[in-house]
Amino acid sequence: MWSTAMMVRAVLFISVFWGLYGFASLSSAALPDFTEIVEASSPAVVKILVEYEAENPRYQEELEELPESLRRFFDFRGRPPVPRERAGMGSGFIFSSDGFVITNHHVVDGAKHVVVRLPNRQEFDAEIIGTDPRSDLAVLKIAGDSLPILRLAKDGAVKVGQWVLAIGSPFGLDFSVTAGIVSAVGRSLPTTAGDNYVPFIQTDVAINPGNSGGPLFNLEGEVIGVNSQIFTRSGGSIGLSFAIPSSVVRNVVAQIQETGEVERGWLGVSIQDVDRNLADSFGLDRPRGALIAQVGKDSPAENAGLASGDIIVSFDGHAVETSSDLPHIVGLIAPGTSVEAVIMRDGKERTLEGEVGALAAGAVARVETEAASDGTVRLLGMRIAPVEAELLSDLGLSGGVWVVGVKPGSPADESGVEEGDILTRLGSRPISQITDLDGVADELVSGASVPARLIRGRSPLFIGIRIPESD
Repeated sequence: MWSTAMMVRAVLFISVFWGLYGFASLSSAALPDFTEIVEASSPAVVKILVEYEAENPRYQEELEELPESLRRFFDFRGRPPVPRERAGMGSGFIFSSDGFVITNHHVVDGAKHVVVRLPNRQEFDAEIIGTDPRSDLAVLKIAGDSLPILRLAKDGAVKVGQWVLAIGSPFGLDFSVTAGIVSAVGRSLPTTAGDNYVPFIQTDVAINPGNSGGPLFNLEGEVIGVNSQIFTRSGGSIGLSFAIPSSVVRNVVAQIQETGEVERGWLGVSIQDVDRNLADSFGLDRPRGALIAQVGKDSPAENAGLASGDIIVSFDGHAVETSSDLPHIVGLIAPGTSVEAVIMRDGKERTLEGEVGALAAGAVARVETEAASDGTVRLLGMRIAPVEAELLSDLGLSGGVWVVGVKPGSPADESGVEEGDILTRLGSRPISQITDLDGVADELVSGASVPARLIRGRSPLFIGIRIPESD
């Protein structure tokens, strides 16, 4: 006969055993198995081998600047230094059976010769059909028929937390596989030229030099992105990698195949984020939207009736939560398309309709402002003076007033106004000259926040100035 104590111990043992077994089984079942995806997809993943244009050593350029009488002491007995050959590599994938390949622009930029190597070690000379620096994408063509291909996922099919897989050749280690999850979507990473047309997918997948241009897969084996960038302090992966989403890839690749270059939607506005003070100033329930700081003359935005001080909260049916969302949305719209913009103006929501313009492949997006000047005054801690006509002309302005001093601890100082800023609007008032400030103080509401439009350097921005509470 078992004692009560023995029975209790047996029950506890069985419970613990089955608990651990069940937990292990559940954990095992919850983890994805990538083997089928790798087997099915890896034949279409390629390694890109690049030979770049030879570079003359820097000292050759310096030699040419020396007088002839001195040059002979440095020119290696009259023989110029031999230009250095450079080689590089990256990853890519085949997306059509007749040999079109996707990779990064930066992988083939400046290439003299490109070779595409398949996992079975077949090699093909590749032709660069076209590249797009703004999205960091390139399309190559190799001779082939009935080649293995990968398919792009549908737009908007990426969710934070989902499992993803990358295949590429990091550090020359051919066709390595790494996995992780989507950390965020819609990341804004402007290029050195200031372009911001890609809502990057952020992942913690181990991406390293050599992975550039390779595919990022979902668990269905679809390509949800093209690996493009990493954030690193050491040169290796620290779990911050960024991929170009399939929606951008599909749009860019189709245009390159058709015309060899990429044209984007364009509004012609300069925008900024909305902070808490600005949200209060413009009557928003919370910080959101893209605040228009500038509208280009004769731009699509001006033709649609958009104005400086408007806050775009929705465009073409897509919510605009931050200013970086707007170029992501506009850039993917075909030029000439008529769309609706929902804006906040003077605390009220309005809907405007207009046609999206075109930003050609080589064009630089520029916006111009307007304004005028005369007088002198103090307001909210700012000491304000006229702006010289010559300076206004140089800045492309037709008016404005100059902040020549900011009192420490004043509302203007605490809001971020700086000496040297040019004020062109306060509240709903355009400020072209000092006399435009007459009566402004009487309109300021105690405890409220008033938007001020400034030109700092050559860039426009809005800030919200909090009006002190009256005693």
